[in-house]
Amino acid sequence: MGKILVMLGSAAILVVLAAGTYSYFARSVEAFGAVSTAVPNELYSERVVAENGFSVEVLVDGRPVPEYAGRGRQYVEALENAEYELRIHNPLGTRVAVALSVDGLNTIDARHSSAWDAHKWVIEPYGTIYVRGWQMSSENARRFYFTSERDSYGAKLGQTANLGVISAVFFREHRPYTIMPVTPSQSRPPYEKEDTRRDQRSAPGTSSAGEAARTEGGRDAAKSRSVPSYPPPDDESAATGIGRSVRNDVQWIKMDLDPRPASDITIRYEYRAALVRLGIIPRDYPRPDVLDRRERAKGFEPKYCPQP
Repeated sequence: MGKILVMLGSAAILVVLAAGTYSYFARSVEAFGAVSTAVPNELYSERVVAENGFSVEVLVDGRPVPEYAGRGRQYVEALENAEYELRIHNPLGTRVAVALSVDGLNTIDARHSSAWDAHKWVIEPYGTIYVRGWQMSSENARRFYFTSERDSYGAKLGQTANLGVISAVFFREHRPYTIMPVTPSQSRPPYEKEDTRRDQRSAPGTSSAGEAARTEGGRDAAKSRSVPSYPPPDDESAATGIGRSVRNDVQWIKMDLDPRPASDITIRYEYRAALVRLGIIPRDYPRPDVLDRRERAKGFEPKYCPQP
């Protein structure tokens, strides 16, 4: 009887845990910077481009496009004029915020900044979100679609230096912590005061700081003069356009994030011809079907002589 009660108790605990897990995953995703509340969380079953358990997929018609590894990077094939969306998964038991850029532009505000300064999408623990386009307001987004550089959203904004790349940088949310009471500190020992005075005497003065500032300014000017000029957008290379408007409700929240990235995923995309030129996928060579030729072989030509 004792063993049966223990087993029944264990089964009850498992049922409670399963119910709690289901209700937890049934929540919709919230947003920081903006996040889609219209898309429910799903357990992510297949991983394409993954790093530390985090993953990003490029979906066309709901299906992942093929991924290729080469040159130390991950590539996907862009399908001309096809709308696409990004499926992003958080493998951790804590919320994360992901800075997501397409063609070097933040998908929330179209700015080009550092990942830390960027507005971010929020993913619940073990959650998955779908980002379908450029967020235009708290209610609407405009779809991503593959197009030429000249027709891209980046070209319309005059930002063409980073076309053909999708980047996601993940930041963990700080866990809440309690500040423990501490006893008042004692006065510094005499040797520590002496060390402090010695450090102050050895610190650079204002003139040195001014000289350093002038040196840095000269370096910045030299860097600006040496910035390479990029070729103009063309009609052969892939980029992302700004497409039709769709409903995508979002809201703003504040989060306390760990400044150290938990993961960083970059995907390069190109049309098939460019992937072939880069050596990412093999060139298609037309090869005659030997068996087909042999099946059509004949022992004799037609009955009569051919006309000249």
